[in-house]
Amino acid sequence: MLNPHDEFIIDGVVHAYNLHPDNYADVKSAKPVSELTYLIGGAGSPKPEFNVPQEIYIDDWTVEDVANVLLKETATDFGVAHTLPLYCFKDGMCSVEKSAEFVQRWPDRFQAYAAVDPLRENALDALDRQADLLKPIGLKVYPTSWNGATISQWTMNDPRIAFPIYERALKHGIKTIAVHKAVPLGPVVAEDAFNPGDMEGAAGNFPELNFEIVHGGIAFSEETGWLLARFENIYLNLEVSNIILERRPRTFSKMLIDLLKVGGMAMLDRFVWASGCYLAHPRPTIEAFCNYEIPQDLLEDAGLFAPLSQITDDHKRNILANNYARMNGLDIARLKAGMANDEFSKAKLENMEPEPWSTTSRWAEIKRMREQAAEYEPVG
Repeated sequence: MLNPHDEFIIDGVVHAYNLHPDNYADVKSAKPVSELTYLIGGAGSPKPEFNVPQEIYIDDWTVEDVANVLLKETATDFGVAHTLPLYCFKDGMCSVEKSAEFVQRWPDRFQAYAAVDPLRENALDALDRQADLLKPIGLKVYPTSWNGATISQWTMNDPRIAFPIYERALKHGIKTIAVHKAVPLGPVVAEDAFNPGDMEGAAGNFPELNFEIVHGGIAFSEETGWLLARFENIYLNLEVSNIILERRPRTFSKMLIDLLKVGGMAMLDRFVWASGCYLAHPRPTIEAFCNYEIPQDLLEDAGLFAPLSQITDDHKRNILANNYARMNGLDIARLKAGMANDEFSKAKLENMEPEPWSTTSRWAEIKRMREQAAEYEPVG
């Protein structure tokens, strides 16, 4: 079992969401997305101290609050801010400006992904501008596009729509394309947009790029396992899967076995850790992962062509940092040197695990709302 405070941890997805209703461009889509995000992340931890009242959660969270939760309240050392192109929200849900604030205020603690919607007229220009501003190490895309009253889908293997985006990313030195799959967004007709089958045409035609399937395996786990086994440039991002691991570990294990059944344990060298902070508080999911073992009874018949074995501490270390560093060319020794004795290191020396959410500007509100809720709980 790993002690998370003894390990270097890279969080591959960090979100400073703006879920406030004032940010809704398409209420019929944005409101359900906000509410689903809360139900997945903000409300369901079996440890109630890690949950947040809905009125606090569905709001415009500051970059500083998210950075404090991630780097002061957990064992995480480094984060990757994901810009989002979900234009049912006016700013995309996580704005370019917030990503810029992460990397400009704490360049030794954060890097960023750019984000574009390939169906928008200015997609290539937007990527150019973000490349100049953010110096991104990756690009985030979604298969669903909101454009005014129109909701459309596109595929990762489309030579007309997708391939020019990949080519432009390569010109900017971006080597990783992250795509949201498996988890549909809002009450829209998504057709087959969240199925990862289109990754074959992307990974096969662009072997010089890495393709990162965010939420990979939460749905279509067996199909995703075949993709991992066939394409060495496909990686799997564990955002949301980390929440399933904490709350439903046996369900996570069955999903994991499906992902490994074709290629075996070597596939774990292309899994990368991510929490989506502030999607859910990262601490309990990190602890659950460090303590995790695949149930022995599930291993007895696991594996399609060869048996699977138990996950090891080395697998976990690779997932927590080394795989992500290799995927995006990060030098962990250099990262460690850059963050030594900074404000987050000093805060951890003073209090390694402060009360969840206590380092944020919302703490007084959270405590007050919890106390009010406790007063009205039925007795007996």
